[in-house]
Amino acid sequence: MKLSLFDYHLDPSKIAQHPSEKRDHSKLLRVDKNAKQAPKDYMFYELPNLLSNGDVLVINNTKVIPARLFGKKVSTNAHIELLLLDEVKKNVYQALTKPAKKIAVDDVIMLSDTFKMRCLEIKEDGIRVYEMIYEGILIEQLEALGKLPLPPYVKEINDDDRYQTIYAKHLGSSAAPTAGLHFTDDIFHTLKQKGIDIIEITLHVGLGTFKPVQMDDITKHQMHEETYVISQDAAHQLNQAKQDGKRIIAVGTTSLRTLESNINNHTFHAGTFQTSIFIYPGYTFKAIDGLITNFHLPKSTLLMLVSAITERNYMLSCYQHAIDHDYRFFSFGDAMLIL
Repeated sequence: MKLSLFDYHLDPSKIAQHPSEKRDHSKLLRVDKNAKQAPKDYMFYELPNLLSNGDVLVINNTKVIPARLFGKKVSTNAHIELLLLDEVKKNVYQALTKPAKKIAVDDVIMLSDTFKMRCLEIKEDGIRVYEMIYEGILIEQLEALGKLPLPPYVKEINDDDRYQTIYAKHLGSSAAPTAGLHFTDDIFHTLKQKGIDIIEITLHVGLGTFKPVQMDDITKHQMHEETYVISQDAAHQLNQAKQDGKRIIAVGTTSLRTLESNINNHTFHAGTFQTSIFIYPGYTFKAIDGLITNFHLPKSTLLMLVSAITERNYMLSCYQHAIDHDYRFFSFGDAMLIL
């Protein structure tokens, strides 16, 4: 399957540079996963009206860490930029490194007088494994020295909280699960009043979510592993929902990939796991019945994923509808409900 099949033209003016004034005042495009009905335009605060009693929403409660760090290589004083990806074990992290060619095993990067990183291992795609050497508490060091890792197409935001969901709990992501940015307390209240259950899982977003596809044959693309956690309570709720025939709707591609990675023999399992699942057209979904998501970059693995839920040409026509109707794209942009 060729990469060019997932390309589309997007004028840069359509890329949202900042979130909507109110979280739930973004647009919402209702898309038919059976590809039979034309897409319909709504506002995100109308979401409860588009769902039914008994539906289940699965949200990713990961929290973005200040994962973008700047330091100097001790031996040469060269400037180094780092993007923390995931924790390998206590005080050992994988990080995307620029310029990676300047860092070899045992090189030390000084971030401050009380925080440095020593390279332990060289990996592909500019990734290095580092030992964190610091005084005090790591998250306090990161909050003092790091910046939120905004996508490259976003220049800056005035309020860092707008790049976190209101239900973010567990620190560990190097990017936000952006479909969740639209939710408010009022929406959750209305959903629960309507008899819609909310189940929390955790996937820490790393390079696997946004690594670009470089192969012309997309089936040869390899995803990076990401860590996810499903609690005993969440697994029980998910299994009960399946047994009861309820619709399971993933909030965001990270929640979807977690559920599809985890299910086995129609059963969800509690624990901490790794996933490198890559979903593209031809995939048979086993866990989810619908998805809430944002609009994704051309030729991205996420566009391939949403094209797998419905039909590729239909999905691209929905994207064209969004462009023609002034939807805002990407992380701070508008949303889509595929159901």
